[in-house]
Amino acid sequence: MSLERPLQELPSLSENLESSLLGSQRSKRPKRPHAACLDAENTPQELIQNWSPPHKHQRVADKGKENEENVFILARRPRKRRDSLGVCWDHLPDELLLRILSCLSLRDLLRTSRVCKRWHQLSFDESLWQSVDLEGKVRLGNALGQVLSAGTQRLRCPHTSIGEPGFTHKEPLRVQHMDLSGCTVSADVVYDIISRCAQLQNLSLEGLALSDGILQSLAQNPQLVRLNLSGCSGFSSATLAQMLQSCTRLTELNVSWCDFSNEHVKAVVSNVTPSVSQLNISGYRQNLTMEDLRCLVERCPSIVHLDLSDSVLVTIDSFPILQQLSSLRHLGLSRCYQIHPAALLEFERFAELQTLEVFGLVQDAHLPALMKELPNLRLNSQRFTPIARPTPSGRGTSGTSGTGTSAAMWGLPCSLVYRL
Repeated sequence: MSLERPLQELPSLSENLESSLLGSQRSKRPKRPHAACLDAENTPQELIQNWSPPHKHQRVADKGKENEENVFILARRPRKRRDSLGVCWDHLPDELLLRILSCLSLRDLLRTSRVCKRWHQLSFDESLWQSVDLEGKVRLGNALGQVLSAGTQRLRCPHTSIGEPGFTHKEPLRVQHMDLSGCTVSADVVYDIISRCAQLQNLSLEGLALSDGILQSLAQNPQLVRLNLSGCSGFSSATLAQMLQSCTRLTELNVSWCDFSNEHVKAVVSNVTPSVSQLNISGYRQNLTMEDLRCLVERCPSIVHLDLSDSVLVTIDSFPILQQLSSLRHLGLSRCYQIHPAALLEFERFAELQTLEVFGLVQDAHLPALMKELPNLRLNSQRFTPIARPTPSGRGTSGTSGTGTSAAMWGLPCSLVYRL
């Protein structure tokens, strides 16, 4: 077959393709002479373009004065394949997203929760809210209820103003370690929180006004190990005794400087669990008697750390009683003014005793001489006792370190930390 016929039909094919693909306006353009097509290459570029099927439907711009000589072809760029864009966030499994979210700070985690519904649900997964430090938050209300309802097990928010938590359910809270020291909060709000707790192990309510209902709720936490009620008030001695009888696993108890009468003191020494190893019962001046001390030693022979500071009725007659505590390592007798400084030499007989706090009994000028007489004891090493306190820094609970990390609460750090 001759090749001339197909070559002769190329102009007509080109014209038909132009009219079908580009419209009638393109077909009105002057046709090139047949000779010009023959002089070109065997496969002209214009014919290749016309023969090739377009990837996208092309449109010709409207003809105007500015387009009388040139025709512009409008076409969309083909979309890139999804495979070339990498892995999409939506395709990541929940387990991997939760691992990524666990590396965020509290502020960033809350911002992430606003991205979409799925991320909001993942951001409040209980695995991310195991431990929260809200110290420095000026006021807590509904936010506290949301944090506790998210499954938080460790909560630290000392020196904070707490309003109504606004719980939306009546299910028990999972919190096990909680520090509410020095908060500005009503007894009703504290009761609303404590009454929902049944798994508490460490609790600090230092400086708060409490109620009998709160102590009755504490009695529903048999796993309580450390309890700090220093400076608390508002509950009766009978309720205190009932709570101590129920909390049989207590190892550290701080009831110093509470609004106690002698009946309250007797409730402590007569009902505290015999297994307690650290007890701070300081600050009761004339309400703690020698008889109370004798009752305490007989009931709790395993005490390791005992603070009797500011008990003016404690005299040198207490030394033989205290010597019955074979495990006693740390003793506080600060400002027990019935004890003469010279009588402190008797503590050389306490073979296991390591530290002795006698602030206010010995003048600073005489302290070096006493240290020479008692070389095996550390004198006045701690002004404030760390018994049952969440942080061992004394009365002030210093919140954070210079590195921006959370202070450990009973040796347990918090992963989500609030920062201004």
